[in-house]
Amino acid sequence: MQHAGRIAQKSKLFGDAFEAFIFQELAGYRDYISHGTLHYCRSEVHYEVDFILDENIAIEVKGKSRLSKDDFKGMRALQAEKAMKSYIIVSLESVPRDVDGICVMPWETFLKDLWAGALK
Repeated sequence: MQHAGRIAQKSKLFGDAFEAFIFQELAGYRDYISHGTLHYCRSEVHYEVDFILDENIAIEVKGKSRLSKDDFKGMRALQAEKAMKSYIIVSLESVPRDVDGICVMPWETFLKDLWAGALK
């Protein structure tokens, strides 16, 4: 991303940068607050989820202001395995909502709840 200049919001580079930003926040939380784990996950049917925090919170990051049905595929696959306590999609959407047990959170709300220890 170095020397990329201005990054267009709907570009792949923006999505990568947004995911890296959320990763840095999660890594800081892990290192300074939870002292737990942070890794990615691949479901049994080979869908990926961006992050697993402390072995029980699945987190997918989408640099989009409007999620599509396809944006839920990885999380739904992991949810079907009943492996996690919570399932969160962090995005640019402006209002939190629940979609069949998957919590869609605006990134600002996610970070506020993360650092307050309020993720469920």
